[in-house]
Amino acid sequence: MLKKLLTFILAGGEGKRLYPLTKDRAKPAVPFGGKYRIIDFTLSNCLNSGIKKIFVLTQYKSHSLMAHLRRGWSIFNPEIGEFIIPVPPQMRIGKDWYLGTADAIYQNLDLLDEEYDHIKPEYILILSGDHIYKMDYTKLVEYHINNNADLTISTIEVSPEQAKSFGVLKVDHSFRVIDFVEKPENPPTIPGKSSSLASMGIYVFNKKILVEILKEDAENKDSSHDFGKDIIPKLVKENYRVFSYPFNKNRIAGDADYWRDVGTISSYYEANMDLAYVEPKFNLYDKEWPIRTYNIQSPPAKFVFANIREQRVGHALDSIICDGVIVSGGKVENSILSPNVRINSFSYVKSSILFEGVNVGRKARLYRVIVDKFVDIPPGEEIGYDLEKDRKRFTVTDDGIVVIPKNYRFK
Repeated sequence: MLKKLLTFILAGGEGKRLYPLTKDRAKPAVPFGGKYRIIDFTLSNCLNSGIKKIFVLTQYKSHSLMAHLRRGWSIFNPEIGEFIIPVPPQMRIGKDWYLGTADAIYQNLDLLDEEYDHIKPEYILILSGDHIYKMDYTKLVEYHINNNADLTISTIEVSPEQAKSFGVLKVDHSFRVIDFVEKPENPPTIPGKSSSLASMGIYVFNKKILVEILKEDAENKDSSHDFGKDIIPKLVKENYRVFSYPFNKNRIAGDADYWRDVGTISSYYEANMDLAYVEPKFNLYDKEWPIRTYNIQSPPAKFVFANIREQRVGHALDSIICDGVIVSGGKVENSILSPNVRINSFSYVKSSILFEGVNVGRKARLYRVIVDKFVDIPPGEEIGYDLEKDRKRFTVTDDGIVVIPKNYRFK
């Protein structure tokens, strides 16, 4: 089965709602969970599923992403047909960049038609590179084959209120899709339930059907060339065999129901915080389903000073601490510290996410702050406590999360 499968990961997203974290990088390349990048979770799912023929379609500010793929994911052997290859827009068909998710695949149909590296795929797996979850894709492909489907869409159960933000499937009792609507005001529900089925942006196509429908779509000047808006509704309307694959049937340890679209600052922040609980909502410590990444070569984390009389105690509670971190007489609570972060004496970091190379000066205080790479927080600085003051300098979300951009310099 896997010999007949070719995978595309859509990783060109601009990620406007994640700005300023996407000021210098594509959304899939945004750091996550201390040591990872967002795309690592999709790639790790591929690796753990035994899928090793992967094209990563890049576009927006792709240097950081492509560097990460080169450093951390050059692990497959091309001599036996394994590869992870980034594919930027090459304008083979016209002068346009990728115009939508479907157009991104259409512009690279030559990779199918030319039978790249002697591959003769029958099934095409299309994934997004910007979600956090665990999934065994082989079970999805088996489901697709067993249903004799033309297209299978992986779906997650959500409340009708949540469904208004997704593409939603209406299914019959066999989970065959009979309607598909984008961000509906009145979402259809699952037969016999009050919940709705939302698309996860994970698709398995029969190659022949995919090629035909993409060529038709490319000739339609009124199309937005998007899978959710154009391709799926057309297939359903024309009575192709389109099926829903329930994500909760894909059991990976205790994380079967965990899926997060980290498309906004708030959702990104909450998904990071999910990792730091005593019993995390998403388990990074599952040896049966490891999450791979590029590991920065740094010394072990270190905690120094234990002068209780002066309240100069270096310690961290309910937090994720990466290599190279030095907590020097400061206090860290419910936070994520990326490699080579320095927390200096008498400082206090709570409910915050610090990217690589951040330095927190003496007696500085941070609360619900995301600090991008290589920022030096001055001694005595307070951020997250006076949001009106913070809004004059930084991005602040409606729920009070402060974001300091990469390389920011304080006056």
